[in-house]
Amino acid sequence: MISFDRIDKINTDAVSIDPFWNIGEEKELKMHRIHAYPAKFPAFITTKALGYAKQNGLSVSRMADIFCGCGTVAFEAKRNNIDFWGCDINPVATLIARAKSKKYSKKRLEAYLDLIVNHFDSLENRFGSYMNANERLKYWYEEDKFYEIQRLKSSIEAIVPASSEYRYFFLCAFSNILKASSRWLTKSIKPQVDPQKELIDVLFAFREQCKFMIGANEESDVLGVSETKVVTANFLDESVDKPKVDMIVTSPPYVTSYEYADLHQLSSLWLGYVDDYRNLRNGSIGSLYHQYSFEGELKQLNTTGNKVLSSLLKSDKSKARAVAKYFLDMQRVTNACYSMLTDDGLVLFVIGNTEYKGVRIDNAKHLSESLLNSGFKKILMTKRKITRKILTPYRDKYGQFSSDVNSKKVYSEEFIVIGRKS
Repeated sequence: MISFDRIDKINTDAVSIDPFWNIGEEKELKMHRIHAYPAKFPAFITTKALGYAKQNGLSVSRMADIFCGCGTVAFEAKRNNIDFWGCDINPVATLIARAKSKKYSKKRLEAYLDLIVNHFDSLENRFGSYMNANERLKYWYEEDKFYEIQRLKSSIEAIVPASSEYRYFFLCAFSNILKASSRWLTKSIKPQVDPQKELIDVLFAFREQCKFMIGANEESDVLGVSETKVVTANFLDESVDKPKVDMIVTSPPYVTSYEYADLHQLSSLWLGYVDDYRNLRNGSIGSLYHQYSFEGELKQLNTTGNKVLSSLLKSDKSKARAVAKYFLDMQRVTNACYSMLTDDGLVLFVIGNTEYKGVRIDNAKHLSESLLNSGFKKILMTKRKITRKILTPYRDKYGQFSSDVNSKKVYSEEFIVIGRKS
């Protein structure tokens, strides 16, 4: 691990891989697999971060993940009996996070499941209206499957009270079978229709998903004493009430990543979060889908951001604007993190560098400089291998990992960047 206390000393090329951050000491629990999620945060990093904090004299009673995604850090905090606050702009992600960080009664789960199935069987086969359905849903679903899913959703809502935490569990199970019952190309990240796809039986898939999740709940060793709060919001929204925490462990979205709103569109539409899934792009970190004064805000870019932007402007002005917006947002993020931490607190980011048309986008260096500018006294940096991407370091045209050298190469390493407040 290398430390930097001045901007001119930051050199990500000098950082070597530390095996300590590569793999965990225990098998990942099933609870981390209750719902598919792209770029899922490795669970063991939270455990190692807590160990690092303890070794460096920091007692953690409350921690946060400001881009909490599907709740990996939330669940690990719960396992360690630590209060947790999480935030994510994606309502599908926060649904999963809430379901993941609860301990449920197996008896009640099984009773609810039986009632949902019985209610499903009691409804007419063509429950709802395909003709009046959202056009995007009709694009993805054949008519018969649409009616099956509508019956299932209505059954969950009829049986499990809206005020009950058990509804998180069953809506999460419902959400995770939506792609398999649609025409979405299996295992593809990008929205892609598979006209030859053999569609699943919706009720069978739901029951199997619930059985897996019930097993995951039984395996879970959470203590159930600590408090967990997950909010659906933009972390940079000043109206969001952010508690003081001892440690922040998070992984921000990558500057050239897919729009998560696109990836989770089926769940967002079925669960009624939006009528047009594209509206969920608004306010996401680095997104150009919200108001942005490019020329006016460029002056706020730090040294690293300006250097990357100058190179990108020569090849792609549109991409340059997107990267600039991302960098500006991340500079605001580090300021907000500093304010949120207790006097001796620390923040740990997991972030990767990327490349676009031969231009290196040094996210780790930009983040480190931002942390120093925000008031953090010293930055510690190390590097880890992303195991799956070592074996399959490319993506094919469908967004799936591949070993084909003719496909698009993706990053296979990422940085651990730590800032201590004092």
